[in-house]
Amino acid sequence: MQLVIVTGLSGSGKSIVLKMLEDSGYYCIDNLPATLLPQISEHLNQAQHERVAISIDTRSASLDVLPGNIRKLKDEGIEVQLLFLEANTETLVKRYSETRRRHPLSNDTSTLAESISHERHLLERLVDLGLRVDTSSLSANALRNWVKEFVTQKNGELTLLFSSFGFKYGIPLDADYVFDVRCLPNPYYDKELRPFNGRDAVICDYLNQHESVHLMYEDIRGFIERWLPSFIADNRSYLTVAIGCTGGQHRSVYLAERLAAYFGKQQHKVLVRHRTLEKG
Repeated sequence: MQLVIVTGLSGSGKSIVLKMLEDSGYYCIDNLPATLLPQISEHLNQAQHERVAISIDTRSASLDVLPGNIRKLKDEGIEVQLLFLEANTETLVKRYSETRRRHPLSNDTSTLAESISHERHLLERLVDLGLRVDTSSLSANALRNWVKEFVTQKNGELTLLFSSFGFKYGIPLDADYVFDVRCLPNPYYDKELRPFNGRDAVICDYLNQHESVHLMYEDIRGFIERWLPSFIADNRSYLTVAIGCTGGQHRSVYLAERLAAYFGKQQHKVLVRHRTLEKG
């Protein structure tokens, strides 16, 4: 049985993810108490459900037992993947204001922002159990596509995730490492190059002409290669490397694609995301 556990901050998109998984053929359960995870998983496994998705969040008062229960299920041979969704506070406040829904931890003595901060604290211990996804700037369609990539990844070895982004939109919360490439020559200032992005040949040709671009690539590649064995030895499932330029269109996209191509050829599992391009 393949089990996907969806957790994270309220308002970060868990309902969208669960609905997408249900439409993809997963047997879905929303808001399961963490203490019941082993019993429900055993029942569903015996019922021969091949793909199951379960949502667990702060409405469950027993989050402390979740890491141990996940280890137990993995020891029993169940393929478990955990997806942790989050977003910045400004985005979450805006989403709650637009939908006029009540935050599950809100009360008469705390503001919405305070409730979000409290929930973020309660979920701290779950952040590193699986793949973190910052949905602050993601559309619903982009989130669905990212989750589809996530659930097709097999457990057992570390996945390198290269993500480009624009600093003007903020640093992504889900990055393990952030590299700033705003010092490199910027195709944006050439009006003929501006409409293209870092995946287009004309931008690649422009950037390949500059020695500083190659030096930046070699430094980032060398850093990842040097420390990747340590992350693998630490039993990490995902390592997210974020590459940022000003607008997230040209330099960061080019380097994320180039790094992904290199490590893919080295037989590593690789995913590529372009936050600003997918946002657009």
